[in-house]
Amino acid sequence: MDVLRYSVGSRFPKTHRRSSFRAFHCQCFFAKRSSLSLPFPEHNAKHYKELQAAVNVVESACRLCVDVQKSLFSIDGKVVQKVDRTPVTVADFGVQALISLEMSKLFPSIPLVAEEDSAFLRENNLVDAVVEVVADKSASGDKQLSQDDVLKAIDRGGSDAYVFGSRPATYWVLDPIDGTRGFVKGSEALYVVGLALVVEGEIVLGVMGCPNWQEEYSGKFTSNIQEYNNTATRSGVIMISHVGRGTWRKQLWNAQIGDVRMPQNWIRCFVDGHHLIHGARFCIPESQTWESMPLSSQFNATTDAECVEEKQVLLVQTCCGSLCKYLMVASGRASVFFQSSKTQKTIKVWDHAVGIICVHEAGGKVTDWRGSQLDLAADKAERRVIFPSSGILVTNNSIHNQVLEMISSS
Repeated sequence: MDVLRYSVGSRFPKTHRRSSFRAFHCQCFFAKRSSLSLPFPEHNAKHYKELQAAVNVVESACRLCVDVQKSLFSIDGKVVQKVDRTPVTVADFGVQALISLEMSKLFPSIPLVAEEDSAFLRENNLVDAVVEVVADKSASGDKQLSQDDVLKAIDRGGSDAYVFGSRPATYWVLDPIDGTRGFVKGSEALYVVGLALVVEGEIVLGVMGCPNWQEEYSGKFTSNIQEYNNTATRSGVIMISHVGRGTWRKQLWNAQIGDVRMPQNWIRCFVDGHHLIHGARFCIPESQTWESMPLSSQFNATTDAECVEEKQVLLVQTCCGSLCKYLMVASGRASVFFQSSKTQKTIKVWDHAVGIICVHEAGGKVTDWRGSQLDLAADKAERRVIFPSSGILVTNNSIHNQVLEMISSS
């Protein structure tokens, strides 16, 4: 699977093909490092400082991803694969290094559980390329990052980096890029940088950044009588959640349609209001078919939103990764996300942790297929794997029990 081989020590090109982040008459501009306050006061949020730091570092990580992706589509590359055949990129390791470095400075006592370790970089001579992209985004001041700094930061989140034991634990959970296959496909495929904080066994906050999320606008501005009814722009999105304070989102990049700069404010997120299976919008993993899902014996699936018949459900195509599907449910764009555990050898915690709190705080529900909560501490030593019964079910809550009953009966 094509990814990219970066030449060691080379700068990423400043020129690239026409930006794929434009849609219609929209332009997107990088915002400076976030200085926006969170959408709720500090005294109402126990983990306010941790959340603010997570927002800042995820925004920086999304910029890193976009920079590397531009380079990806402007030069030729060659196949680079991990053992499990998942494509991996300099951005994937760069994000993990960047977030590990920044959060270890601010919260040195909190360990990190993350997807990657540095062995692949060492084997494929990609260390210098990762150091380069991380140094460009790191808030390291005058200190020049070394290879050793970056490798240690990556391995801080790797397997065997920390042994937790059976007691409730506090730690960060990071998926540097959920949907790396989508990352290498270009702007049409969503991918997510996801970071969550678990405190004493409970997920207390989460941040998801999706650089190419498409926002839709409906309405008018009076500047130059510019209309933008049903105009879409890939302005990206950052979604945040704090226990007891809800789920919120704002544009990741400053967007402009014509001469009109779109407002960049926090918007409260809620799941959709569908109360019936028919008419609900479903997401499933790309590796699984609707026919393999337990509801397929009672409902057919269609991708045509204009023609959903009585015994059909609408299948929403969201491309790669689990977290973008959580993002869809939490933002109200989808009603249900199914994932079967039978077709996967292991289910990793970083593919779900941040999504769980974002959906919960938006009014949704996440369980296994028997209705039990997901146990993040099931992997007592490393907290890297979860073991849901049969699969994972993410819904708007309103139809959760209906879906569970159909799963049970099938």
